[in-house]
Formats: sequence, C-alpha cells, structure tokens
Amino acid sequence: MFNKKKQKSQINNDYRSDEDVSLLRKKTIKELIAPAGIDASHIDHLEIISNVKRYARSFFVSALPRMCTFPELFRDMYMFGDINTSIYITPIAESRSQNELNRTINELETERIVAADRGNINRESNLAQKRYEAEDLRDEIAAGFNKLYEASIVSTLFAYSLEDLDKLTKMLSSEMGKSLVGIKSAWAMQEEAFQSNLPLAQDKIKKIHTFDRRSMGTVFPFTTSEVGHSTGIPLGFNKQTGVPILFDNFHSSLTNYNMVIFAKSGAGKSVTMKTLISRSAVLMGIQSLALDAEGEYSIVAESLGGTNVVISPNSKTVINVFDIETEIVKDEITGKDKTVLNVENKVEDVTQALLTMARGSTRSQDINEVTKQIIAESVAQEYAAHGITSDPASIYEARGNTNGDLLGRAKKPMPTIGSWYKRLQRNAETNENPDYNFHYSYLLKVMKQYIREYDGQMAYFDGQSTFDLLDGTLFINLDISQLEERFARPLAQQILLSWIWEKYVKKNSEDRKKAYKKRVIVDEAWMLLPYPEAVDFLNTMARRARKRNVSLAIISQRFQDFYEKPEVQAVLTSSDTKLLLAQDKSEIQYLKEVFKLSEGEAGFLVTCAKGEGLLKVGSETAILQITPTAKEFEFVETNLNKLMENNVRQAQ
Repeated sequence: MFNKKKQKSQINNDYRSDEDVSLLRKKTIKELIAPAGIDASHIDHLEIISNVKRYARSFFVSALPRMCTFPELFRDMYMFGDINTSIYITPIAESRSQNELNRTINELETERIVAADRGNINRESNLAQKRYEAEDLRDEIAAGFNKLYEASIVSTLFAYSLEDLDKLTKMLSSEMGKSLVGIKSAWAMQEEAFQSNLPLAQDKIKKIHTFDRRSMGTVFPFTTSEVGHSTGIPLGFNKQTGVPILFDNFHSSLTNYNMVIFAKSGAGKSVTMKTLISRSAVLMGIQSLALDAEGEYSIVAESLGGTNVVISPNSKTVINVFDIETEIVKDEITGKDKTVLNVENKVEDVTQALLTMARGSTRSQDINEVTKQIIAESVAQEYAAHGITSDPASIYEARGNTNGDLLGRAKKPMPTIGSWYKRLQRNAETNENPDYNFHYSYLLKVMKQYIREYDGQMAYFDGQSTFDLLDGTLFINLDISQLEERFARPLAQQILLSWIWEKYVKKNSEDRKKAYKKRVIVDEAWMLLPYPEAVDFLNTMARRARKRNVSLAIISQRFQDFYEKPEVQAVLTSSDTKLLLAQDKSEIQYLKEVFKLSEGEAGFLVTCAKGEGLLKVGSETAILQITPTAKEFEFVETNLNKLMENNVRQAQ
C-alpha cells in the first residue's frame, strides 16, 4: 500500500512538473521578467512592488562634453552601485549627415559674419573654429573615414528607501558632473524611461545626442570587468572574459596591501589562500606566516620547505608575550633613519594580552580600569627590573667566557608571565590601597592557570620563547588547532599576533632597501571578535602593516560578526583587496550594505559554485574562478572525503 501511494504521489508530482513547464512555455519574455507590480503614480520615481519594495528613478543624459575621453565617458555611471544603463544607437545615413552638416556650416558662417561686423572678435574666432570642425567632419564622412550616429542614454537607479534614492541621485549627478556629463531625471516620464531601460529594445523617450564614430566608441564599458596588474601571480580566470587575472598583493597602485576573504564554510577560502601562498612564494618570493586555527596549512609548510610550529598543551613550544624588538623609524628633525625601542607601546600590548587572559572565557565584568592599571604598572616594573628602557642597547647584555674575556653581546632573557606573576604577588603584599585589594585577589586567582610553576593548564605562554622566526623562510605555520576552541584559541591568536608584530613585522623595517614582502594570515578571524583587546590590536596591525611592507590577510566565514562590531570596521577600510566567495543567504544583506553590492552581484554570491566569487581590487570588480592545478590540489584540498579518495587512488 505504501509503495502504491508513493508511486501515485510521484505521478502527481510529475504531472504538476509537466504542467508547470507547459505554463512557462506559454509565457512571454515580458511576463517572465515583469515584477509583481509597479506604482507609477509619482512624477519623479517608481515604486516596484515585489517581495521587498524598491524605489527606482530613471535619468537621461542631457548634456555632453565637447570632447570625449576613451573609455571614461560614462564609467562613473556604469560603476555606480545598483544601476542599469541602456544606450540606443541609430546610424545616420550619409546623405542626411551631409545635408545637416552643410546646413550647420552655413549657419555658423552666417553667425561668424554677423559677429565680425559687430567687432566681437572672441565670438568670431569661436564660430570659425566650430565651422572648421564641421567641415572637417563632413569631409571625413564623405571620404568614408567617419560616420554619424544618434544615441539616447537612459539609466535607472534603484534603492530600498526614498531617502536613499534621493541621496544617491545627488551623488550620481555630482560624479557625472566631474566629466561634464549632465543628467536629468525623466520628470513626468518615469514610466516611459523605465520601460526604455528594460531589455525590450524600445526607446520611448528619445532624448537624442549626435556622436561621430570616434566619440561613439567612448560609451562602451571596455574596462569595467577586468581586474589585475601587469605583474603578479595568476590567481584565476575572469569568468566574463576568460582572461587570466594576474594579482600582485604589493602593487604600487594599491593604497594598502591588506586583503579580506569572506565565504561560507566549504566555499573555498582555504584553497584560495593556499593557492595564493604557494604561487606567490614560488613566483615572487613573497614570505607568508599563517595563524592556523584549523590545522589546514601544515602540509603547505612541508611542500614549500617552510616551518611548521605546533602550539598545544602537550607541546614544548613556548611563545613569550614579553618579547620586544627594536625597529627603525625616520627622525622627524633630521629625516634620517634611527633605531628605537618603544617600550611604552610594548607595555600597552602586553597589558592588553594579559587583560584578555584575566577576562577568561566568561569575559568577566569584574575587569575595569583599576585592573588594567595594576597590570600595566607591574608589566612596566618587569621591564625596568630587567634593565630594559627606551635605549635600543638595553635589550642586550655583554657576553664573556670563563676567563672574563668579552666576546660580544647577546639578547637578555626577557620577562615572562611567571616573573610578572611573582611581581604581582609582591605588589599585592605591599599594597596599602583598600580599593586595590579585590583586583589583586582576582588577578592572583585567575592568572594562576597560565603559570608553569603552578602546573597551569594554559602555561604554554610562560617562559622564554623556544624558537625564533627566520627571515628568508617562504612559509611559517603557527598551528593552534589543538587548543580549546572557545577561549584558548582566540587567546593564542591575540598573543601570537602581538608576538608576530615584534618578531616578524617589525624586523621587516630594519633595512628599508632590502625589506622582504611578507604576508600575515589570520584564519577564522571571527574567533577574535568577542575580545575587545584583540580587536583593538587587529585594527592597529591593519593600519600599520603597510609601512613595514607587510600584507595582513583576514579570512572568516561569519561576516555578520564583523558587521555587528563597528570597532572592527578599520580592518575592512584598511584592506584594498576584498574576495567574496559563495555566501549564505543570511549573510548577504550585510555584505550588500558594507561593500555596496548590486542586486546582480548579491544574487551571484548566493548561487555561485565553489571556487567562484567577486574579486574587488580598489574600485574594480571581476567575477573570479579559482582553479588550482592537479599538483596544487595535493596540498590545498581540505575536503576529507576527497583527500581519502586521492589516497586510495595513489595506493592503487
């Protein structure tokens, strides 16, 4: 009985499907593309009624410059957010062109003679020049070297509120005015102008301008879909043109070298970044360092002959947050480079990291400015106790042998979280301010879990650093995937970012003439966002990285978290390159607002396949298809099922 019902239901479904198909076949193109309804009762705009109400305003080009520049004439109009533009071009017959130009030449000559009789030299000269141009154009057409066209340009601008539509209208008019193109709203003709801008090939407003062959060529948007640089690595293909996209993360045309990648899980974020890392390392010698939150980049380190460092509760690797390095800055008075040791900034960085530790996974509300002051004072005291001051030489100590001979100098042992904790204990014992008692008690209690002497479960940051970052290594991977995800991993991201800044980024400014091109990758950056100190450091790093010839690459799958935190917006505004791969429907509205995506771009991101996306470099946008080679797939693939298939295939 069940099978019969199921079979009957299947037949009904098949019947309904065939019926739906037949209905679709009967519908015209007009019926298929038409919205649910349009309110055309307004004089200067339309209301489009669908699932979400939208407002539309149509324009026509009312004035053009005397000379057109290829190919920039209508570039600002084509690139202006959610806008559609149609251009109706009609060739003018040569006989008509000749007659109209002859009439124009006669009129200009008559006006010139009148101006000469009245002694108006400037007008006479201007009319003579125009007559010469008209005669030259007439002769070119007669010889077959040129041709005249009539063209009508109509645009329709869309917005989700009337206020936004008015604001965008003013912005569009201002932008077009920069190139001497005048636009006017199709007042009292909005319905006809809107219909003229539909794919129906019917110009119902006929606001005509005359172009010759050369000026007509300036209206075509030849450059709108191409992104890339003359130098760089082949990142993928432009799906619209089939042209390879060469991408140079450090090209001089970029205002900064940072980039962000947003996509839903499984859309190809890691594959894209691994492809970028490997190709830029081999072809351009760019060094990369990854904060690997998911343990996906270790095979890349092996393939490139790089370094893979695992930080876990069971590893012997130690990262000391107190490590400090010198840097080179330009003297404001002499203009010369000088070496400095910025202890004050380092005290602030360490304080921020210790604050995050003290807040814990529960993000305790007991932390306030008094707690921060106590931490900062004891951190500063630790550096002072080790003789570390603003003098760059203070981080070194003399080194000798057993006979007392001076052999040179070496880096001093740095303060550690363990030594800082002991100082905190001593300060608590000598404290005489009753307002501080609670905060000392709280810090001594919660910070014990980070101290190696007390067998703290998160003591992997207590001690002298067990390794150094060597310049010249093509890829360094800091694997923190074995740490607890809810708190230990974001904490490690923040501490490692501070340490990377000291040991990897700052060192890149020691010799400006030989500074390496370096990239720092923060994978799954959304983990940092609940912690204000971490967000603050991420913003600071994004703003300061370019001066050190370093690119900060942020990768995340939860854009809504970035949208809901205005304080993290500096990361987005400080990133000239944005790559948006396939998105979840719940995220697309936030991306549309922040990155000013059109309806078409937003729809593409919801439906595109793995490895496809929008690449935005500055003001340019292209649809990118990323396809690693078969050899690259051996170390960029992250899908476990495909990895197992590959292993079985290799075993056979």
